[in-house]
Amino acid sequence: MATTIAVHIPESLFQKLKHAADLTHRSVEDVTVTSLEAALPVMSNLPPEVANELAAMHLLSDAALWAATSPSLPLTEEARLTQLNAEAGERDLTPAEEAEQQRLITAYHRSVLRRAKALAILSQRGHSIPVN
Repeated sequence: MATTIAVHIPESLFQKLKHAADLTHRSVEDVTVTSLEAALPVMSNLPPEVANELAAMHLLSDAALWAATSPSLPLTEEARLTQLNAEAGERDLTPAEEAEQQRLITAYHRSVLRRAKALAILSQRGHSIPVN
């Protein structure tokens, strides 16, 4: 089921939508719906605080998004995670070490999600994304 709405958008935005539609041999309506779906993803499998943070990234400036593409896990935590992972391959970790490892893995995953989301938004905004 679809709902029809009328939205006033700047001419420059319409031209971008039309250009994308022409390039992909699709309708402006289809490109608009696809763009909105990409901009407002459903992230029900994420904890609410993570889903909210990622959704709010669309409101950030390009400069803030570029800053978010840098790794955000402090080097000391990254080194500790590497150490715990190496030790886990050699022996059983203590319960405290396992809990610390899990906390660091969660922080690492959130950092990767944040960086990927920032790069995706920058790409949608027309920036060239380095592949390295």
